[in-house]
Amino acid sequence: MKLSGFKVVTLTDAAADRVKQIIAKAERPIVGVRVGVKNGGCAGMSYTMEYAESVNPLDEVVEDKGVTVLIDPKAVLFLLGTEMDFQTTKMTSQFVFNNPNQTSACGCGESVAITPATPEHLQGAH
Repeated sequence: MKLSGFKVVTLTDAAADRVKQIIAKAERPIVGVRVGVKNGGCAGMSYTMEYAESVNPLDEVVEDKGVTVLIDPKAVLFLLGTEMDFQTTKMTSQFVFNNPNQTSACGCGESVAITPATPEHLQGAH
């Protein structure tokens, strides 16, 4: 599912800077990071990130602020319109997903409930 001209995910400057650092420090050559979602956790789903050594044919490729983020094709409808941020607090440094499709999150912040985008959401995406 390719959404021409529409970025499924956008990055803040902090997130782009962190992805650049990850790519620079990777032990092997990578093209970017792959973002997805998986079932699990007390709220139902959690976000996943992994090194991407290459682009899979069905990946949604997002190029924003000089970095490449690949979206797992199974996650596109769950992540549509999401802003990816990187935040540092006294206790932790982590990527944060500001997702309009997220309906709730657990108290620990590791798990979320996400409703997939509907065809009505996609009409504005073209």
